[in-house]
Amino acid sequence: MDTSPAPVILVTGAARRVGAEIARQLHDAGARIIVHHRRSAAEADTLVAGMNALRPGSAASVCGDLAIDGLPAAVAEAALACFGRLDGLVNNASSFFPTPVGTMDEAAWGDLIGSNLKGPLFLTQALAGELRQRRGAIVNIVDIHAERPLKGYPLYCAAKAGLAGLTRALAVELAPEVRVNGVSPGPIAWPEDDQFGASERAEIVRHTLLQREGNPADIARSVRFLMFDAPYITGQILAVDGGRSAHL
Repeated sequence: MDTSPAPVILVTGAARRVGAEIARQLHDAGARIIVHHRRSAAEADTLVAGMNALRPGSAASVCGDLAIDGLPAAVAEAALACFGRLDGLVNNASSFFPTPVGTMDEAAWGDLIGSNLKGPLFLTQALAGELRQRRGAIVNIVDIHAERPLKGYPLYCAAKAGLAGLTRALAVELAPEVRVNGVSPGPIAWPEDDQFGASERAEIVRHTLLQREGNPADIARSVRFLMFDAPYITGQILAVDGGRSAHL
């Protein structure tokens, strides 16, 4: 039987970038962390090792493509086996690439809808009973472009819009035991494949009220707040975007 008072939180897509910072900050707050990844095994192992060096037995990892039929349930089972319980879920895993009208195909649909909407839905469903029992919390990483679409990315925007709606719907479905909220990032971590050139990045920053980029810690602090310090908040989506969505 697990007698540790430390809550257990599963963070999807947590091996790198924003997900890794979310995992680190939740770990710093005293949680035990389950790092989910799809293909980033080396990065996940390094992150887990670092957290376990700070607090032995406080981190583990699970692997799986959440877009594949049946894999969310398998990931949920593996996560529950890590520490024998689960108190929180952060649905962060996401694919992001352009799909202008005329270029969309079934593969893009499967990847973008699968990672951004299908995965969170079926993973949450698989863990709902455990989270209800623990009176846990869920934080979904949405996007400001769920409500204010980005030209050239209609399928991604539709997937994130679905996740925003799902966030509010799950808050209704899982109340009163489980709180469900979302965080919508603005310009935080640019894609690594140079989807946005220097001039495009400068224009995005120019339309951000604070006139600067954010960083992964801004998102992680907001997730930490919603997970641990917001017992009377559910069904809400917090934009962490430097004011960009107020100026689009």
